This record gives sequence, structure tokens and C-alpha cells, in this order.
Amino acid sequence: MLETILDNIVPLIYLSDLVLLVSMLFLERGDPSKTLLWVVILLVIPVFGFVLYLFFGQTFYAKHAFRSVERSGIPPEYVSGSPSGVPEGCAGLDDALYRAGAGIVTSDNDVRLFTDGNEKFDSLKEDIRNARRFVHLEYYIIRKDPLGDEIVSLLAQKAAEGVEVRLMVDALGFNTGASGKRALREAGGKVAVFHSAAVCLLSPKKNNRNHRKIAVIDGGISYIGGFNIGEEYLGKGEFGHWRDTAVRIEGSATNALSFRFSSDWKYACKEDLTADPKYYAKACGMGNTPVQAVMGGPDVGRDNPIAFQYLMMVENAERTLYIHTPYFDPNQACLMALRAAAMRGVDVRVIIPDVGDHPFVYWSNRKYAYEVMRSGVRVYEYHDGFVHSKSVVADGRLCSVGSANFDDRSMSLNFEGNAMIYSEELGAEMDAAFLRDLERCTEYTIGMYDSRTLLQRVSTSVSWMLSGQL
Repeated sequence: MLETILDNIVPLIYLSDLVLLVSMLFLERGDPSKTLLWVVILLVIPVFGFVLYLFFGQTFYAKHAFRSVERSGIPPEYVSGSPSGVPEGCAGLDDALYRAGAGIVTSDNDVRLFTDGNEKFDSLKEDIRNARRFVHLEYYIIRKDPLGDEIVSLLAQKAAEGVEVRLMVDALGFNTGASGKRALREAGGKVAVFHSAAVCLLSPKKNNRNHRKIAVIDGGISYIGGFNIGEEYLGKGEFGHWRDTAVRIEGSATNALSFRFSSDWKYACKEDLTADPKYYAKACGMGNTPVQAVMGGPDVGRDNPIAFQYLMMVENAERTLYIHTPYFDPNQACLMALRAAAMRGVDVRVIIPDVGDHPFVYWSNRKYAYEVMRSGVRVYEYHDGFVHSKSVVADGRLCSVGSANFDDRSMSLNFEGNAMIYSEELGAEMDAAFLRDLERCTEYTIGMYDSRTLLQRVSTSVSWMLSGQL
């Protein structure tokens, strides 16, 4: 009986593998190296490979599953500012990023940089307490811990006061517990989960995570960066001190982040806020810093604005290029651009963690470090806790702060959000913070990479093949 069942099923599996191979080659047309990896997996372990590919590999569904959001969706009367404040030498980059899918530049913004979670969350909590109209939060992770409980409790308090409160979290990161969600809803707040637990369990959409960290308060104030909500982001987790980066924006750039939240909210729970003027503000800024929102995800197709942003920043660097990233797995275009920048004399430096917080990350980071070090890029291991910051600063004036790691997953699979900030003042702050971090680092060298043990070499090969896939 079992033999008969197997005789019927096995040919179906091989036929299904053949269909998947055809879909990869003719429908997805993705990265050739990734395609080759999946071809090998499907041929060598066809049954298990079939399941793996359905759950983690295929992406041709994305253009149907996710609806692309037009940048023109922001009501035009709430688009203010101009790129006139872009520093000399940066002009043209803003237009190029716009053509790549980023938002427009608004120049009336006041921007505050955070590199410490305690300061960031103190500021965020104060802005929430002062909210009068609405609070919108979109985070990848909210922990069931003292900080997560405090934020959810504060949101419930504001909802009970009559403030519109909406909280959206990725399904894989929602750890607040039923009681927190129930209390917020009972107070009048709304909670949405980006991709349900069932979707994450049974659908390949689990590979498309909403990794954004955005907060919008009353239309004039917003936050974007790398901090999730949890005690570890205050330095109280297993890694100790937590090095991250975020910015608080007060100005018209907030309208772009408000629109992004509204678009994601519409996808998650079908409530359309995108064209409602009460969620935007006219000429709300008192600053003079140009900011451009750069959003990426599977809804934008192959031309991901964040991939273009990082590539353009590397290509435009003339003197210095400083990168913080916990996951260093650049796509081929960025990899070659980094090598070319170093070879033309740009001081390119990258800080990565000295530990890995996910499987396959530690040795994958070092494999790509080796690839760029051969051309003169300098890579450093951070020892003062964990570096989770996703920030890039070129020539002390082109600044990126957001949720996107310098890796292929952030440039192709995840829903991400960065702020592109054109500012010599902020650039000087970010340069100084980076140089201070170097005092807590050890430079990783080609010699250290070459001295790996046999087991470490195997780990490197496996990690490199699977990086960005699982």
C-alpha cells in the first residue's frame, strides 16, 4: 500500500519541482546566484526542497499579493518644502532617488539623532503623552516586558482620553500578550498585525517581514530608525549595551511617514486613511534640514528604492563612507560599488557585531567582509554589547537612518523604511558617533579570516549559501 502511494506521489513531486524551476527561470528572474542555489536544492533533495522553496524561496506571488503604493497618494496640499537646502555637491542625488521610487525632499525639518535607546524612548514617550489628535506606531517587534508594557499602557491611556491610537506590529514580532492588546482595544485604540500568525505559518509571505520602525504623532512629529520596542533596546538584554540609531523628525517629512503608515494599515486591516487630511500637516516644520523618505519592499517589484539608495550613496562618496550594520550581506551591485569606492581612495569603514544574533549571520558577515577587505575596505568588530544600528553616512553630509540593514534581505524581501537626510550638521554628529564606536572595536583582517579552522570554514560556506534566504 505504502509503495503504491509513493509510486504515485514521487512523480508528482518531481513534476512540481520542474514547475518551480520553470517559474524561477521565467517568472521571477531573480538573482542568478540565488536561483542556482534553489535549483541545486530542488535537484538534490526534491521532496524537502519543494517544501523549503514554497515556504522560503518563491517570490513571484509578491506582485499579486502586495499592492504597490503610489507616492502621489499624499494629498498635494500637504507636500511642502523644496530641495533648495540640499548641500552643495548633493544636488541631483535627491532627484535620482525620487526617480528610483523614494519620496520628494522636504526642507523644513528639524532632525534629532539618537544613538541610545533610553534617550530615544524617553523622547517618544513624552511626545505620546503630549499627543492631542492621533498616535500611529508601526514596529517589527514589541516585547512583553517592562518597556513594551509601558508603551502599550501609555497608548491605552491616550486612547481613553479620546486620542486616536493605532498600533501595528509584524506577526513574528508581536509579543505583547493578549491582555495588552485587549486593554488597548477596550480603551478605544486599534491594533493590527501585519500578516497573521496563520499567514506566517502557511504562506511564503513569512519571508516578507514588515521590518519598519515608524512612529507618527499628530502629523507633525515622527520617528524612524532601528530600535524596536523592548528592554534589550535599552541595553538590558543578553547582549548588554545596545548600539542603535534613530531620528526624531519635526517637519513636512513626517507626512511621507504618515502616508506610509496609512498604506500599511490599509493593507493589514482594510481601513483606508491615506487620503484623510487630518493625518497630515501643512508646513509644520520650523527647521531647515532636507529629508527624503525612502521606502522599500516586495510591493515595489525588483527596483527597490532602498537598494538604489545604498548603491547611490556608495557611488557618490568622495572622501569617507561609514556604515553600521548588524547584517553585512550586500547584493552584487553594492558589493562591487564598495570595492570600487575603496580602490578610488574613499575611506570606507564598516562596523559589524562581534557576535551573531541569528543563525548563519556571524560567518556570512565575515565572508562578505573578506570580499570587500581585499579591495581596501576596513571592517571592525564591535565589542561593547551589540551593534544593531542601520546607518550610513557619506562625506559627512549624506545620511541614512532607518530599519534597512546593509544586506540583500533588506534590499529585496523585507518591508523597510529609511530617512535620507542631507545635512552637514547631522553628518558631523554621525561621523563623530562612528569614530567613537571605533574605540570599542577591533579591526577584522584578512589574516584573521584566513586563520579559520576547518569547522569554521564549513560554517562560512553554509552561512554564505543560506544568507538572505532563511
